[in-house]
Amino acid sequence: MTSSTPEYPAGITYASAGVDVEAGDRAVELMKGAIKATHNASVLGGVGGFAGLYDASRLLAYKRPLLATSTDGVGTKVAIAQAMDIHHTIGHDLVGMVVDDIVVVGAEPLFMTDYIACGKVVPERIADIVRGIAEACTLAGTALVGGETAEHPGLLAPDEYDVAGAATGVVEADALLGPDRVRAGDVVIGMASSGIHSNGYSLVRRVINHAGWALDREVSELGRTLGEELLVPTKVYAADCMDLIRTLNTGGAAPLHGFSHVTGGGLAANLARVLPQGLMATVDRSTWSLPAIFTLVSQLGGVPQADLERTLNLGVGMVAIVEASAADAAVSRLTERGVPSWVMGSVGAIDDEAPSAGPDFVQGAKGVDGGAVLLRGDYAS
Repeated sequence: MTSSTPEYPAGITYASAGVDVEAGDRAVELMKGAIKATHNASVLGGVGGFAGLYDASRLLAYKRPLLATSTDGVGTKVAIAQAMDIHHTIGHDLVGMVVDDIVVVGAEPLFMTDYIACGKVVPERIADIVRGIAEACTLAGTALVGGETAEHPGLLAPDEYDVAGAATGVVEADALLGPDRVRAGDVVIGMASSGIHSNGYSLVRRVINHAGWALDREVSELGRTLGEELLVPTKVYAADCMDLIRTLNTGGAAPLHGFSHVTGGGLAANLARVLPQGLMATVDRSTWSLPAIFTLVSQLGGVPQADLERTLNLGVGMVAIVEASAADAAVSRLTERGVPSWVMGSVGAIDDEAPSAGPDFVQGAKGVDGGAVLLRGDYAS
């Protein structure tokens, strides 16, 4: 029995294997300016280093600095961006999903990094994605200090990509927001979403595919095409939330007790996470009307209201919990900053009859054994 050495074609290169290093370098050159625009005096070095450097000297002024970190992606919304070949908005979604989780505890997001995996590096497309990330970081007051673009031929199709990001923030220990601060009598303030944001797109895409609607379909209720509506970027609340903290929690007073970022799971589940055991937020649906896109999804797919409410934000992207005496000031300040907001409910003891409300009652969520939320009434027409 003889053995032979298998013959391989001569001249196999990284490029012939599907990875174009030069394209990656071109992408970096195209995105450099946008990234540098997010840098402040605390960022050291330029673009392209092995690690992003951030001068943490400012933390010396803290008595007990707590670092907060968060990581997330955009989910299947990237499929809409790819189908429409529009890529400069998806970065806003990524930043919003990450930094707005950090501000929930009162932490200022300091810096962020991103990761893009793609089937083929198209420099202009990668630069568009990063440009959107940088724009949103600027809105949030967060430095984009590093990132990575990875080409995965054979794993992803040439026009496919996915994005992820991580951010770090800081909060003084005695300024930490959360369930420990929430009290009976507090008021719940809703902040309007810009649209679907970045959660629930598996449901949305299933509905529009079932209905046979094309992304370029003009929809009168939306005032634009379906695809344009679905790509509306996530509202980034970080700067507005930090401003609200600085406005309300000053001079020894701290009437702002917490935030809830309304992402996967919907309003009730995310609000319940930031309430203490034994307390319940009663939210009145009649205080706002459903934006047209949510009504459209419901009607096209025959989606039950309970399923909508535990999947989509339904027009509320962020929630603040404040003392009743500070509610007017909070709504006024948010309105001044261009964030539509309103009082949507209040916090009290859990009603003995509330658990019998079926899907309108949520207690504990996402592994947090916290408070409860009761949704009441009907949405305003």
